[in-house]
Amino acid sequence: MEPVKKSLWSLHLAVILLGATALFSRIIPLSALDITLGRAAVAFVVLAALVGLTGNSLRLHSKKDALVALLLGVLMAVHWVTYFAAMQYSSVSVGMIALFTFPVITVLLEPFFEGIRLVWQDIVSALVVLGGIGLIVPEISLGNDVTLGIAVGICSAFLYALRNLVHRKYFSHYGGAQAMTYQTLVIVLCLLWFGSDELYQATEHTYMLLLILGTVCTAAPHALVAYTLIHLRAKTFSLVACMQPLYGVILAILVLDEEPNWQTMLGGILVICAAIYETINAHRLHPKKS
Repeated sequence: MEPVKKSLWSLHLAVILLGATALFSRIIPLSALDITLGRAAVAFVVLAALVGLTGNSLRLHSKKDALVALLLGVLMAVHWVTYFAAMQYSSVSVGMIALFTFPVITVLLEPFFEGIRLVWQDIVSALVVLGGIGLIVPEISLGNDVTLGIAVGICSAFLYALRNLVHRKYFSHYGGAQAMTYQTLVIVLCLLWFGSDELYQATEHTYMLLLILGTVCTAAPHALVAYTLIHLRAKTFSLVACMQPLYGVILAILVLDEEPNWQTMLGGILVICAAIYETINAHRLHPKKS
């Protein structure tokens, strides 16, 4: 029982650290693309070292796996850039809530990957999420920064859902740390040529923040997740992961002095409830994956 309890605490810590990544969109004085490039470069070095120290190999099994790894990396690159951009346009609270539309988006995309049918409960979940997002949107115009942030956040959620589905179907035979090592390498290779002078001429303080983002808030939580899955069911992991926007919003209130209005809070509750429902429902329908 002790390993399970320890794993549960480690999982909550991992989710808190992942939620904390959102704060860096505000405290690092760089563009979303530059933040992503710096984050990926640091995370790649740390994850590659971790994989080597644990005795695992980074060699891919086939050319097909190499192509899938490339696709996953490209999806993650655009996902991370839009993730940070959403919060820079609007706020951490709004961006986190928009991102966590991805569990419902995943359900809507699954028929194209798994050959399963949507059920009426999934449609209801999608409508609940739509209602939650509708509460947050101040006006139907991309000229409004909050609306633009929500739109970019939902785009990021779509890319994340697509990445997860491709990974599950074509790349799940690799461990979590290995998969993220490949993906962070691809992110660096994709964005290296687009990094601005601000990144390469940043202050020591900015580089320190990127180091913290890439190690403490990226490589470390992924390593913790890999550890916790040894002792915890996938369902437990998925449910705790749904707490990420809650942790992110709390951190934004404490660290950045954000003050989400009641519409944002209520919309966030609706989105998180739909995410939790779809997580529970997915594992009830597919118990072998739990």
